[in-house]
Amino acid sequence: MDNLTLIAICSIITAGLTIGIGVLGPSLAEGTAIANALKALAQQPDASSTITRTLFVGLAMIESTAIYCFVVSMIVLFSNPFWNYFVDKIGN
Repeated sequence: MDNLTLIAICSIITAGLTIGIGVLGPSLAEGTAIANALKALAQQPDASSTITRTLFVGLAMIESTAIYCFVVSMIVLFSNPFWNYFVDKIGN
């Protein structure tokens, strides 16, 4: 197995772990946030507009973590600096 194959395998595994672990936390957090918001809405129906607005802002912030992990995994897959380094090294 040459170095390029090893770098490609490591990149694919790293990207998979990044998106897998990076999505697990936000998914659990979103579920907890929605469950707690529904409990709050059931207890205080008059404050529904405030609770809903706060919920959506919180969900957007939680979702941004998953989006960052997705972007990092795409960078690792398609713009890996180690890949370019070894391709240039083999070419010379």
